[in-house]
Amino acid sequence: MRVFVTGASGWIGSAVVPELLGAGHQVLGLARSDDSAEAIAAAGAEVLRGDLADLDTLRAGAASSDGAIHLAFIHDFSDFEASVTADRRAIETIGAALEGSGKPLVIASGTPAVPGHVATERDESSPGSPVAGRAANARAALGMAARGVRSSVVGLPRTVHGDGDHGFIARLIAIARDKGVSGYVGDGSSRWPAVHVLDAAHLFRLAVEQAPAGSRLHAVGDEGVPIRDIAGVIGRHLNLPAASVPAGDFGFLGQILAVDQPASAGLTRELLGWRPVQPGLIEDMDKGHYFG
Repeated sequence: MRVFVTGASGWIGSAVVPELLGAGHQVLGLARSDDSAEAIAAAGAEVLRGDLADLDTLRAGAASSDGAIHLAFIHDFSDFEASVTADRRAIETIGAALEGSGKPLVIASGTPAVPGHVATERDESSPGSPVAGRAANARAALGMAARGVRSSVVGLPRTVHGDGDHGFIARLIAIARDKGVSGYVGDGSSRWPAVHVLDAAHLFRLAVEQAPAGSRLHAVGDEGVPIRDIAGVIGRHLNLPAASVPAGDFGFLGQILAVDQPASAGLTRELLGWRPVQPGLIEDMDKGHYFG
């Protein structure tokens, strides 16, 4: 299968591309810079130059392939609405190119935050939640199943961890170093789901190969790691105290840290036989690569 991958040189894409190649697929990777193009080519994939705003290029990449995995997202939290809009347009464009073909379109989204219980693949985020915009885009992608696209959505947890991760965990470490304390919000009992990047990559491959049209999937290894435990590991490695601090100390992250948002992947495991085999978040953090 020839698979068009957006975000092919990103954190998750850099694991998805070799996962696909290792399974015998060909990869056409979208690259918006020379560095991205070099990384994609070095991995053994074909390069297509362009970005999410270049809809003609997205259309051509999808039309020339046997399926697509959409991973790219503009992580500009100062204008998150614009990022969500760019994501929606990209999904619509790729989906239109695949319409009526029965070919797969797999997109990345987030696991929902559902007050009061562990979110499953049947749940959606409450209106006004931090991931509500991406949830709407996910619904649009799933709706393409009625137009002859084998669409599916992989919900990613707040933390996709591993050696080289520069996401939320790295931000929490930087904030702890700056403030002199490894903080958490409230009593620290709010939980984050997590998954190792290699386990997530494996699920994306399974999805593009065999997920039924309209499938909601969760790439969740740890259902819910208490923020207090994450702060404890950071404090131990930085020799700093772990303590409750005001949510404002975390900037935009404060709102996310305060929400209890565990999620499961039980239905995904049953549907595709996916089994996480990599270390969980706490074990991975204790390996020390986040603190080098």
